[in-house]
Amino acid sequence: MADKEEEICFKKETVSKLLCSSFKEDKTRLGTEATLLMREMLKVFVQEAALRSLKQAESEDCSQIEIEHFEKVLPQLLLDF
Repeated sequence: MADKEEEICFKKETVSKLLCSSFKEDKTRLGTEATLLMREMLKVFVQEAALRSLKQAESEDCSQIEIEHFEKVLPQLLLDF
């Protein structure tokens, strides 16, 4: 990973639209706190996925993370979340 850590963030509007697209009723509303909580959960999920993919690549003596590394850690990652 790079020496400088970049902040992972998701736009509030993007998260809101993503969550609202799964609602079955049009009357269902999404609160600001729920959106903020989901943004934080997505941030943690992405950070953990990147870290696990990095560890997988290192265990295979690879200098670069490939999609295959992510695919190998994804089942356990989804179970943990």
